[in-house]
Amino acid sequence: MPKVVALYRYPVKGFTAETCDTLHVLNTGRIVGDRVLGFRFADSTASDDAWSKKHEMLALVNTPGLARLRCQFNHYALRLRLYLDGDLLVEADLKNEADRQHLAAILEKYVLELDENPLNLYSERLPLKLVGDGITPRFHDNERGMVTLHSRSSLAAVADAIGALDFSELRFRSNLVVDSLSAWEEQNWIGHKVQIGDICFEVVESKTRCLATHVNPQTGERDLPVLTTLKHHFEQKKPTFAIAMLTDGLGGQIHVGDTLRLV
Repeated sequence: MPKVVALYRYPVKGFTAETCDTLHVLNTGRIVGDRVLGFRFADSTASDDAWSKKHEMLALVNTPGLARLRCQFNHYALRLRLYLDGDLLVEADLKNEADRQHLAAILEKYVLELDENPLNLYSERLPLKLVGDGITPRFHDNERGMVTLHSRSSLAAVADAIGALDFSELRFRSNLVVDSLSAWEEQNWIGHKVQIGDICFEVVESKTRCLATHVNPQTGERDLPVLTTLKHHFEQKKPTFAIAMLTDGLGGQIHVGDTLRLV
């Protein structure tokens, strides 16, 4: 029987994953502590507590060097630590506005020193602003939020096609990873329901991928043509990998080791 083998959340939009043993899924279908913060460009017209497209914020798609940063987020105390190559870069109390501004300034300085960044040629995007209350999950790629899932067999198929022995699933930024499925089997679940632990999900759509998948999640370099491989090798009209799901109205907890079945 298929089971959950890895769980991830992404506290800061576009930044690295936190590996979890348990995820708490809200009734809204979003995950506690997932995409609750973001660094938004100054020229965005979105209000601080509103969803916006990722192109209005720092993200791997426009700032691959973000992959070198590691997040440590305490969603109870609302404290965020960012590490650069293993060393603490900055720590902030998200309840303190001065701390939030300092955090944004440190990130701005780091990004401006990168060879590839979305700020140097666009002064209207400065200063960066840290948005989000650290509590409400809201900065997903899709305004509906949704929980994402892929299988290790599908990952292995892409790794084999691209010829990469060390091909990290973190490139795809899924929340749930499952094993004991055939490659691409999860793509057949669109329009169906799936039970994971005690939670019933509606499988809404396949996930169309972007250039963030080209970024090595350790080095921050664009090193593999993932989109081209998905489209040409697997004959996809749009480069897709993983599926997106919503709860049927009731949340709960998902644990590593939970089993999965179609309803």
